[in-house]
Formats: sequence, C-alpha cells, structure tokens
Amino acid sequence: MGKGGRKDVSSTSVKSNNGKGEVWKSQYNPLDPKAPKLPSKGEIKAKIPKECFERSALHSFYFVFRDSVMAVGLVCATSILLSTDLPSSLLSLDSVKWLLGWNFYAFWMGTILTGHWVLAHECGHGAFSSSQTLNDIVGFVLHQALLVPYFAWQYSHAKHHRRTNHLTDGESHVPSTGEENGLGPNNERLSFYAVLHEAVGDGAFAVFQLWSHLVIGWPLYLMGLASTGRLANDGTPLEGDIIDHFRPSSKMFPSKVKGKIFLSTVTCIGTLGLIMKLSFEFGFLPVTLWYWGPYMWVNFWLVLYTWLQHSDPSVPQYGAEEWTWVRGALSTIDRPYGIFDFFHHKIGSTHVAHHLFHEMPFYKADVATAALKEGLGPLYNYDPTPWYKAAWRIAKRCHYVEDTNGIQYYKSLEDVPISRNKKND
Repeated sequence: MGKGGRKDVSSTSVKSNNGKGEVWKSQYNPLDPKAPKLPSKGEIKAKIPKECFERSALHSFYFVFRDSVMAVGLVCATSILLSTDLPSSLLSLDSVKWLLGWNFYAFWMGTILTGHWVLAHECGHGAFSSSQTLNDIVGFVLHQALLVPYFAWQYSHAKHHRRTNHLTDGESHVPSTGEENGLGPNNERLSFYAVLHEAVGDGAFAVFQLWSHLVIGWPLYLMGLASTGRLANDGTPLEGDIIDHFRPSSKMFPSKVKGKIFLSTVTCIGTLGLIMKLSFEFGFLPVTLWYWGPYMWVNFWLVLYTWLQHSDPSVPQYGAEEWTWVRGALSTIDRPYGIFDFFHHKIGSTHVAHHLFHEMPFYKADVATAALKEGLGPLYNYDPTPWYKAAWRIAKRCHYVEDTNGIQYYKSLEDVPISRNKKND
C-alpha cells in the first residue's frame, strides 16, 4: 500500500495542524484493520426509496423556466439601473456605484447561470428526463451557451464518475505527485510548485491555489493543460500527450464519439464568433459586462464544487490495484452551501447521492441523501465546514500525493522542510 495512509480516523473532527481549532475528518480509513466492509452498489441502492429514481421532464423544465425567469429579471433590472458607459470621472461616487453595480450583476448572474449549468449537467447524466434525445438537446443548448463543449464534457465527466478518486485512470482533479510538484526523492525542493511555495510562503501559495483553480482552472482543464487523467481512452499512458476537450482526435475520446466532439467544438467556435460580432457591433466593454463577468463566476462555482467534493486530507485516493467503484464513489464529500443550494439545485450538498446514482434527478436527492446518511453511517462523508473555509483549508493542505500506487492521502507543501539555502537566509 502507499505511504500516504493515516491510521486513526476514529472521530469526525480533529485538532487542526496549527492548534487553532478543530477540522472535519472522514471516519472511514481503508488502512485501518477495523475499517467496516463496504457494501455493494446494489446494497446501497436498496437503502434508497424507489421513487427517488423517477424522472419527470415537466418537473425538470420547471427549473429551467425558474432559472431563466431569474436571469431575465436580473438583466432587466440591471439595464434600468446601470449604464455600460464608463463614468465620466473614475474618482467619483458614480464610479464607485457603477463598479459595485456591475460586480453585483456579474456575481449574481453567474450564480443564476450556474443553475442552468447544473441542469445541463443533469441532462448529460440522463437525469433530466427519460428521453436521452431530449436530454441531449436541452443540455447542448444550455451548455454551449456557456461555452461548454457539451458532448466532450459529457464523455469526460462520465469517466470522472466511473473512476472517482482513481489516481491513474481518474478524470478531473486527479492529484499530482510530489515529484510532479517539484519534490525530490528526499523531499528536496527542486522545481515548480515546491520552489514557488517556498518563495512566496504558505498564505500566498494558498491564494495562488485558489486563483489557479477558480479563475483559470476551467479553461485550462478544457484545453487539457490541468487536472486531467493519466491514461488515454484505450488505457495506455499519455506520456506527455495533451487530452483536450476540443479535438476529435484527442486521446481522451474513442472514435465512436468523434462526430459529437466535432459538433460541440464547432458550436463553441460559433458561439465565440457571435460574441465577437456583438463586441464589434456594440463594444467590447458592454459584452464584457453583460457576458464575460457572469461567465467567470459560473466557472468559479463549477470548479469550486468539483474541487471540494473530492478533496480533503482525510479522504483517500486509490491506485489501480486498490481502487473499486464503491470505494471511489464513497470518497465524495457533501458540504453545506447555504442560499446557493437554492440556485445550484443542491449539487454540492447532495453530491454523495449523485455520485452513487447519477441518473437520479436532483430534486429527489434530498430524500436519497437522508436515506444514505442513515444507511451508510460512518461511510457517509459530510463536512459541516462553511464552503469558503473549506476552500481555504484545501488550498493550504491538499497539494500532492506521494505516489500513484496503493492508498494515498493528500499532503501539503507546508509540511515539507524549507531548503538549506532558505534556512541560511
């Protein structure tokens, strides 16, 4: 087994590494000889009421309508209250109102549109309705409007569900190793993030982690430059090849879906072309204010959810010989998101149920989650830490794993000794 294991997960909270309070800790430790036997997928499904798996296109369309009404309402209110023209004086009260107003719009429109994003995600899983044709039509329209290559992401996200927390064949937020982060065999800081962390310090590096994930992480992932898996679609090592979401020839995809990948990519190009046409016609500033600001917040939310749902120092990651589907799915973490649960259809607070049974519609996930919490006991992961505090902790504590074999746990560069030269300084 890997060297990253921990031996005591007997409680749900432990003292933090700096002694300033308690942090949540998963109760399941596969390295513990007394760890409970995991149930089969069938046994888990039997704990959930059958009606939780009933899909309704009409019910799902209600949420498309609801979210769309909120989006249109916000656009109308903003168009009445704000101008896209820059204030005549940048050092004025009007300028402050203009800046705050457009940032308010960007945040809340991005928050609302993340609801559309989640509904398209439901379509990709087949949870929107019983007709996959209808699912794909609705999902394609909603996702492509947000510059998401629907069919490409549908395929890669399905693999993420098939191989959750798999260190070699996983997809999305696959942990990098210490060596890939620039650590030597004896934890020497040789290059890359290891050196950067030492140069800027713990807090600044955590801020960089948040920025790199939540601001530029999504486009980097789509381009195959971050957070992808280590294997091609045929199971062979990538060996430096980039697996992006846009080329039909990308090694991420089998030949049978190349036509769909091409359609997604062409539509993304067409959407970008339309945005550029509007920019030249109405101005780049208005298009940035109306579209690109909310777009950045949509990216923020979707990466935040996927990052926090599968990352914690106490949740295991598995090498090929240790991984099983149930182990991976039960490595998912539910978290509280307060008011944002309403806008985002509880994607973050019922994600354990979603990872176990992605075909389940989100509006039945509350009931399923309650059943899972009771039926799974300590195998159910729920971290009550507020999401913003959890994001900061993960940015500080989840940097790398030691190896891609065995059972591994996230480690932090904060625990790696500083270099000799730094000590001398």
